[in-house]
Amino acid sequence: MHKEAAIREPLILGDKSYHDITVDVVGPIENKAPKAWYLLITISSIIAVWGLGCVVYLISTGIGTWGLNKTVGWAWDITNFVWWVGIGHAGTLISAVLLLFRQKWRMAINRSAEAMTIFAVMMAALFPGIHMGRIWLAYWVLPLPNQFGSLWVNFNSPLLWDVFAISTYFSVSLVFWYIGLIPDFATIRDRMTNPTAKKIYGILSFGWSGKAKNWTRFEEVSLVLAGLATPLVFSVHSIVSMDFATSVIPGWHTTIFPPYFVSGAVFSGFAMVLTLLLIMRKVMKLENYITIKHVEYMNIVIIVTGSIVGVAYLTELFISWYSGVEYESYAFINRFSGPYAWSYWCMMTCNVISPQLFWFKKIRTNLTATFILSIVVNIGMWFERFVIIVTSLHRDYVPSSWSMFYPTWVDIGVFVGTIGIFFTLFLLFARFFPVLALNELKTILKSSGEKYKNEDH
Repeated sequence: MHKEAAIREPLILGDKSYHDITVDVVGPIENKAPKAWYLLITISSIIAVWGLGCVVYLISTGIGTWGLNKTVGWAWDITNFVWWVGIGHAGTLISAVLLLFRQKWRMAINRSAEAMTIFAVMMAALFPGIHMGRIWLAYWVLPLPNQFGSLWVNFNSPLLWDVFAISTYFSVSLVFWYIGLIPDFATIRDRMTNPTAKKIYGILSFGWSGKAKNWTRFEEVSLVLAGLATPLVFSVHSIVSMDFATSVIPGWHTTIFPPYFVSGAVFSGFAMVLTLLLIMRKVMKLENYITIKHVEYMNIVIIVTGSIVGVAYLTELFISWYSGVEYESYAFINRFSGPYAWSYWCMMTCNVISPQLFWFKKIRTNLTATFILSIVVNIGMWFERFVIIVTSLHRDYVPSSWSMFYPTWVDIGVFVGTIGIFFTLFLLFARFFPVLALNELKTILKSSGEKYKNEDH
């Protein structure tokens, strides 16, 4: 008996025509923003202003306002830096890698994910800047021909690798994101009645006319950029992990760091995309485009990357025991049973155990559960960075200099402030830019729209 394969669930629900897609996506830009948007932006702006105040206080007073001490010379700043870079990973992965693999489900989520990448990388770049102490000398990390005599950047310094990695990643992501927006800006330009808005979107769309030639170039450039951005997904976080791996401190000096940092970054990035998309789906009424199926696909990626991270944790524990180096094994014994054991178990629960719940289809397709778990994963990934940095440092070779790290209000204020700035930027993006790649969505309407799916069968 011949059994027919089940048809895939449509990616665009509702009886949508090409015009409907335009109206639904451009609607929030043309009309007044929903009340929820005003409420959210007010809250995030207040937090952002508070964070900026903390940064100004920090720069004017000095890094002594952080809770660092003689033993723990790196703590919240680098934890937050790595966390933000990690969050920025999902955007390029969703856009570039899934574009190269021709995955249709990326269409509804790529725009928001790319915007998230850009804002997250901006937040990340803030931390090494502050970390320098004298931010007005930040241009010293750029290899500029200069009049300082023999002063030249130190290519052995991890700080410099971060500068190169982040600036490359940021510029490629920005170009990739902007090029995708051009046809959509043109659509908005043609619909605007307000002359000022029409003019602004006209400038932004670079005179796009939608001719076949424009589309061919658009697709070629997108592919080339996706090809460039894919290795960047792997290189950026590998470089960030080398900041640790090239040192000789027990607990850091491991070769497993690059792959495990990259999978951890994708893991936390996807969780953040879910957190943002689920809020936006509700506020902007985009339930027909960001469907349960999209959420399920993203949860599957979270299961995979979460499992890789789990294996990496266990590998580290095993190797620290197997190596026979007492300093190395002590570093790990101290992690799970020392004074910071609570943060280690928080990390294990949030990153290894919680994503396994997604094996159950009921949980994987439940929006509330997904929303809660996506936040749990991000908390867990923050703790992962905290555990790696603080627990490896606070007890070193000389027990007389062992100490505990406690964050001060400035540490916490700057971190919470970056979250506020990030959400403010994202909400502004959602208000004035199309949050879905509307012209790309139209390309899959015939193959994945609900109406067309049902007509075929």
